[in-house]
Amino acid sequence: MISITLLIILGVLLITAFAVISTYNKLVSFKNLMQEAWSGIDVFLKKRHDLVPNLVATVKGYAAHEKQTFEEITRYRSEAMQAKGREAQMESEAGLGQALMRLMAVAENYPELKANTNFLELQKQLSELEGDLSLSRRYYNGTVRENNIYIERFPSNIIAGMFKFAKGTFFEIDAAEKAVTNVTF
Repeated sequence: MISITLLIILGVLLITAFAVISTYNKLVSFKNLMQEAWSGIDVFLKKRHDLVPNLVATVKGYAAHEKQTFEEITRYRSEAMQAKGREAQMESEAGLGQALMRLMAVAENYPELKANTNFLELQKQLSELEGDLSLSRRYYNGTVRENNIYIERFPSNIIAGMFKFAKGTFFEIDAAEKAVTNVTF
């Protein structure tokens, strides 16, 4: 007959195996949620990249002497589109966002541009896009937070370490992007 000790040992092993499998599956879920959330951000970033040339071309017609701003936007857009990895893309996107804010500030100094229906439509699209991007960023950061908490929490941190699950990186707005842009001539 099977002894009580053997049954206890088998029970503990089964409970431990169930806990490890459950924790592993939860870590996989968090990783996939982060990837899905980043994919949502990526869609809005692509739309913003597509909108930028039209916006720059419209403003260029009215403010041709703002060459530095246009070059900066073009450079950041190119860097953002070619960025490898999330951290590099986050950094270049922050620069592009800051440059777009400067472009909009420059546009404020040209009344005829502010009355241009094409510019107004592009400005509206950009504003809506930035709102959607902000919501996507918030969702992504929420998935990163949940993933990171689970990876750091005991005993799931042991399983995460064994299977090399990595903490996610938050998509943060840097101090320069948070600041209000002032353009003076």
